[in-house]
Amino acid sequence: MFAYDNPSSTQRERARIARAYACQFAKRINSPFHPTKSGGSAGTGKAMNKVNGQSDQVIMEPITGLQRGGTGVNLSKAASPNRNHRWRLIAIAAILIAGAVAIYLHLNSGKKQPARGGGIPSLPISTATVRTGDIGVYVSALGTVTPFNTVSLTARVAGQIAKVEYQEGQLVHVGDPLVEIDPAPFQAAVTQAEGQLARDQAQLELAKLNLERDTNLLNKGVISKQEFDTQVATDHQSEGAVKLDQGNLDTAKVNLAYCHITSPIDGRVGLRMVDPGNIVQANGTSPLVVITQLQPISVEFNVSEDAVPQIMQAMHSSNKPEADAYDRANQKKLATGNVESFNSQIDNTTGTLRLRATFKNDDAVLFPNQFVNVQLLVDTHKGVTLLPNNAIQRNDNGAFVYVVQPNQTVALKTITVGTTDGNVSEVQGLQPGSVVAADSFNRLSDGAKVTSRPSASAAKPTTPNK
Repeated sequence: MFAYDNPSSTQRERARIARAYACQFAKRINSPFHPTKSGGSAGTGKAMNKVNGQSDQVIMEPITGLQRGGTGVNLSKAASPNRNHRWRLIAIAAILIAGAVAIYLHLNSGKKQPARGGGIPSLPISTATVRTGDIGVYVSALGTVTPFNTVSLTARVAGQIAKVEYQEGQLVHVGDPLVEIDPAPFQAAVTQAEGQLARDQAQLELAKLNLERDTNLLNKGVISKQEFDTQVATDHQSEGAVKLDQGNLDTAKVNLAYCHITSPIDGRVGLRMVDPGNIVQANGTSPLVVITQLQPISVEFNVSEDAVPQIMQAMHSSNKPEADAYDRANQKKLATGNVESFNSQIDNTTGTLRLRATFKNDDAVLFPNQFVNVQLLVDTHKGVTLLPNNAIQRNDNGAFVYVVQPNQTVALKTITVGTTDGNVSEVQGLQPGSVVAADSFNRLSDGAKVTSRPSASAAKPTTPNK
């Protein structure tokens, strides 16, 4: 592109002024007037007459018949200067016209350069190749990570917190100590129960000995039947007292055990809710610690009743269909699990069926109450035509692509898009091996000339998400 391809406004204005001057001089040359002095005949000299305070002005007057065709010396003298002046004006006008024409040609000559340059250049584009492969058919749903077990531990005896033996966020196992309540009062209760039991056991032994003696005496007729029955009742009373004492002892031991709070499940503890020295009540409303099971963990999600037949068929064929959990943006796959169970009926208010999928969650990537996107695999299409999603465009008539022709031009072709899995879609209307444009769509049109460059993405044979 030359510098004069786009003339500036100043250049165009100069050319216009030059053409105007040329036209003005041409008119003056052909005019039947010549300059004279106002208030007098044609003459020479540059004297100025002051009339009413104004100077004389040169005006144009018609040439009289005498000046044009008469005879005498005055006519020849007047005509000679006029002819010289006219030739000078003609010369100046010719120069100006030539200059204007030269400027005009100079300004417009550059506009024809692109036509001489060889046409519109090719547009560089990225391309993608149509391929054949397998693609999974998925049912999408929104789900929530739900733990199988969540335990809120409260105190079962009243007392003062002696120890907090866990760290916030710690992974604990069954039997790990968590909180200890001061055991001294409960240890004393155990000792007291043991003493009471020992006393009543001694009385029971005495009662048994007396009963044995009274039995021999009764057989010999030394004592009466009434005295023997009284001793039998005393023996039974002692047995009852021993059992009562044994129960009190067991209760005291249980209360003592309740002072040592341990984890009932494997999981992660939450933030600490009590500190050493706090007084807690038995069966209070505020938990001492909350433990949540993380491995395995489940995801509960709802699917439309329209998808239930597909899901039921998949569960009958594979027993446990695969389910993939994706992040909130539905871009990164977090984990893969299996559908274990589903509700027994469809919710009439929402028209959905609730399902539960189980995930091992060995890397703890799923967290309780986390929002996830669920992709439930219900079928697999094998040997279909695949194309990257970034090569597919849409307009009022539907989906289309720009197919690169052998002559390095593109042709607009309408296609039908089927199942989509990630960045790849199943399409109809294209042959495997076809090359299509993958970018620069805002500058492409049907029949545009292009130059292909390696594509950043291509449709590779895929398998269902694992």
